[in-house]
Amino acid sequence: MQYPRPSKLFALGLASIAAAGPCDIYSSGGTPCIAAHSTTRALYSAFSGSLYQVKRGSDNTTTSIAPLSAGGVANAAAQDTFCANTTCLITVIYDQSGRGNHLTQAPPGGFAGPESNGYDNLASATGAPVTLNGQKAYGVFISPGTGYRNNAPSGIVKGDAAEGMYAVFDGAHYNDGCCFDYGNAETNSLDTGNGHMEAIYFGTNTAWGSGAGSGPWLMADFENGLFSGQGSKNNAGDPSISYRFFNTILKGGPNQWAIRGGNAASGSLSTYYSGARPTASGYNPMSKEGAIVLGIGGDNSVSAQGTFYEGIMTSTYPSDATENSVQANIVAAKYATTALTSGTALTIGSSISLRATTSGYSDRYLAHTGSVVNTQVVTSSSATSLKQQASWTVRAGLANGGCVSFESKDISGSYIRHADFVLQVGANDGSKLFKEDATFCPQAGLTQGISIRAWGYPTRWIRHYSNVGYVGSNGGVHAFDAASSFNDDVSFVVSTGFA
Repeated sequence: MQYPRPSKLFALGLASIAAAGPCDIYSSGGTPCIAAHSTTRALYSAFSGSLYQVKRGSDNTTTSIAPLSAGGVANAAAQDTFCANTTCLITVIYDQSGRGNHLTQAPPGGFAGPESNGYDNLASATGAPVTLNGQKAYGVFISPGTGYRNNAPSGIVKGDAAEGMYAVFDGAHYNDGCCFDYGNAETNSLDTGNGHMEAIYFGTNTAWGSGAGSGPWLMADFENGLFSGQGSKNNAGDPSISYRFFNTILKGGPNQWAIRGGNAASGSLSTYYSGARPTASGYNPMSKEGAIVLGIGGDNSVSAQGTFYEGIMTSTYPSDATENSVQANIVAAKYATTALTSGTALTIGSSISLRATTSGYSDRYLAHTGSVVNTQVVTSSSATSLKQQASWTVRAGLANGGCVSFESKDISGSYIRHADFVLQVGANDGSKLFKEDATFCPQAGLTQGISIRAWGYPTRWIRHYSNVGYVGSNGGVHAFDAASSFNDDVSFVVSTGFA
């Protein structure tokens, strides 16, 4: 099938644009996709192959998730069935372009990942639920320490040759770590010098550049610099972003580059910068190497966070008209938020207690002694002070109102939070980090009752281990991540609070 040129696409209306996928539109503009990644939908109208692969914790088997139909939304129901009553990780994000440029667990580089072998963590398969045109799908929720990479892809642009790329991100999920990137990077996972990368960056890092306001900003990672415009300084034309779904665009060629962006749920694109390459040594000409990264920097810097839904890379420099048509296609996909919780609903403002369900520990409740979160045996005849220590007031999530936070019943203004994956009770200091670490998303229990995952680390769940509280992952590197009895240890029965 031949698709019309971008100038004609506007006249066809959104219904016709939506019939073509983003990569069909790029191809019609003479700038074909050479990599296409999405866990939410097909990016070609005829694509019906695998979008991504998940691995479940119960038996470490994998399955691949395809669209419901050619060109359609991912079959989230198939994932939900496969992952029922266990944990699941995203192991592969498949390339839809046919070039085999799949993204897998990033290996160690200049910075080692947190896995025992130096690899990065894999993302939870359920951490970023959304809907597209009312159909459920899952994005890729990148926590610090998580990353995907392909150091030997086929056909990715190298040197000073022109390329383009876009990615749809969660505009509310970011930090100032280095670096939440998607795009072209070094093939050896090391910092090999200025100009050896060309990747989309999103966050609030100000070490090299910034935009208007306090961020977050779309910038370009060219290695050893995050650029919002000419030079590595502030570009007042690069706005702070407040869109829940954010379409980010970066393109570059010989002594030219541009960043563009827009609300992925409505409206059109704006150009934040278009002009010459940075004047510092190494950026003109560029020395792009042609690897692909997601969620990390070119040297495997792993301290950033963000959420990825879809993205592509092209050969040659796309026109604004082509990108405008792709923006219309993304808007027509109707990204929308959906529930972050499941199972037994917790009523905001209610007082609850959480009883352990692991055999031999089912008389113990999640409580605290000072700042230490632990489990203690509590009964109706226990001292009032202990009953208060084992009771929690449910509050709207401090970082995300779709989840919850647990305020201490006996220390007003203090909440359960995790720090270095250990649970503690601390006073809310108002910081972004505290709010994120004190936000949890209850789910239907892996064995019974409810299980409570950490909002910012959705591979991790509130767990009791040796009677101490942690946020543990199923089979991770720490002793409290042990797979043995994991499902039981993260399942709690909710009751009315003792106090």
